[in-house]
Amino acid sequence: MKTSQIVAKVVVRLFFLSLLLAAIPLFQVDSSKLQHLYIAAKNKWLFFFPLLLIVGFVYFFTRCTTKKYTDPDSNWLLVINTFVLMAYCATLYFKVYELVR
Repeated sequence: MKTSQIVAKVVVRLFFLSLLLAAIPLFQVDSSKLQHLYIAAKNKWLFFFPLLLIVGFVYFFTRCTTKKYTDPDSNWLLVINTFVLMAYCATLYFKVYELVR
């Protein structure tokens, strides 16, 4: 049980740190390049799964913090959800950074 608490806390803190570090280069880029960046989706379901990941992260994060990371199943689900969300955010970041650069 103690292992899941430590891993969940470390992964969540790593996620928030990576979000903070990812935002720094985007502020240093010329803002006119960011204004001409558009997301066009042919299918309306394109944003469903990223939205589901974000909602799942918020749900598991609030559930784990309110229970003070005592439920190991929720902790491991939070870890898995955060890893998948981190992978998605990394791919999105590299695509946007490639377009802006």
